[in-house]
Amino acid sequence: MGKLTSSELNSYLWGAADILRGQIDSSDYKNYIFGFLFLKRLADVFEEEAEKIEERERKRKTPESEIKKIAWDDPDEHQFFVPKRARWSEVRKISQGLGEYINKACGALEDQNTNLEGVLADIDFNSNKLGDARNRDSVLGRLVSHFSQIALKNSNLEEPDMLGRAYEYLIEKFADDAGKKGGEFYTPRKVVQLIVELLKPKEGMRICDPTCGSGGMLIECAHYIERLKGNPKNISLFGQEKNLGTWAICKMNMLLHNLPDADIEKGDTIRNPKLVKDGELMFFDRVIANPPFSLKDWGSESAADDGYGRFRYGIPPKTKGDYAFLQHMIATINDKGLVGVVMPHGVLFRGASEGRIRQALLEEDFFEAVIGLPTNLFYGTGIPAAVLILNRNKPKERKDKVLFIHATEYFEAGKNQNKLREEDIARITKAFNEYKDVERFARVVGREEIKGNDYNLNISRYVDITEPEPRINVKEALAKLRGLERERDTAKKKMDESLKELGYE
Repeated sequence: MGKLTSSELNSYLWGAADILRGQIDSSDYKNYIFGFLFLKRLADVFEEEAEKIEERERKRKTPESEIKKIAWDDPDEHQFFVPKRARWSEVRKISQGLGEYINKACGALEDQNTNLEGVLADIDFNSNKLGDARNRDSVLGRLVSHFSQIALKNSNLEEPDMLGRAYEYLIEKFADDAGKKGGEFYTPRKVVQLIVELLKPKEGMRICDPTCGSGGMLIECAHYIERLKGNPKNISLFGQEKNLGTWAICKMNMLLHNLPDADIEKGDTIRNPKLVKDGELMFFDRVIANPPFSLKDWGSESAADDGYGRFRYGIPPKTKGDYAFLQHMIATINDKGLVGVVMPHGVLFRGASEGRIRQALLEEDFFEAVIGLPTNLFYGTGIPAAVLILNRNKPKERKDKVLFIHATEYFEAGKNQNKLREEDIARITKAFNEYKDVERFARVVGREEIKGNDYNLNISRYVDITEPEPRINVKEALAKLRGLERERDTAKKKMDESLKELGYE
């Protein structure tokens, strides 16, 4: 086979979904396809490494009897050691009980590689979701045949990061296919790109996403540094994800993007934060997130006794967790740290405990920018959202000020989903970088004005988006009026003459 192009790979991988479509719910079949893709990729790269090791050992004049053992049986020779039963050549031999065999192969793979622990364990290839035993063997057999037709060795790929980008493509397609459920694990890439470009991560930084989903925000930080000709491996990535299936997808995503050192933890960020050291929360240079909007069951029962001091500005209402996530993020940035987060507009104006928390954050001068986004950008909700940029160390010229950006009118309309365009991202980023008023788009507002509005951050209070009243030239208007009066008098005179001819006085 020749080298695979990116479009060919994307098309082929999405074609695997056709095998499962109609068999199981669209929100579930991503796990099976991601599992197959990951298993095939590891097996192919292992084989590629083994072949190179064989070449190396022959050049060293190693006895042929020893070459195979070194290349195929020595775990220390491989980044990921694939035991024999998990190798693709062995999987292809199985025709009956295929689901159980793949489960055991995945278990053996995890046993040999501690950094893969749990990544494949939650995918049950022997599940009744795939039908009875006969149907399972049929469906899984077709998937094995489908993935056998492409080689995923590095030497078969046209570009180095092609598989990582193909994985992102699949995640987006699955989110689109899953509709509302897609929003649980995926934030549209252009929204992520916008936030990353506002946060400007740099080499050497520690970056965290406390509700990381499939990991797109962390990976975009690496892409951003790469676009600026930096080394994407020279950053430390951290994340936490509550959903175990999504956590596994995130781990695979990191590995396929060649970011194996990313620390992705499992668990509930509010109830049980895992990114801690010596009993204290870890600190980061950048915290980026898209937490679930207004989560009802967010963990209010444990907030009052929080051992990390995260809720010093107040405890959010029991049925809305937005300010719980926001305060967690603020508690984890260092003395020069920034937060970039997607939030529903309600956090800008809701009162009671949320209003008190918002006031406290404004009084401590955390808010740097509030950016209103277009409607219908996100999977699972059509409501408009806002991006908040918070800064623990605002530049002198930005202190006691907040930049409001009204960006709701700038997007590409789609059939099911609206999208930000490159020019929309550039427009918002330019306004943030310049931090000055732009008519009908952006305005820098002092804290005293915000205080006068009872600490309400509703963007429409500060950015005037009403249509301007048309200017009237009084002289021209009077001349036009006099002309209309003359026309009226002429018409009346003609009408009177006509009535007289008809005998009416």
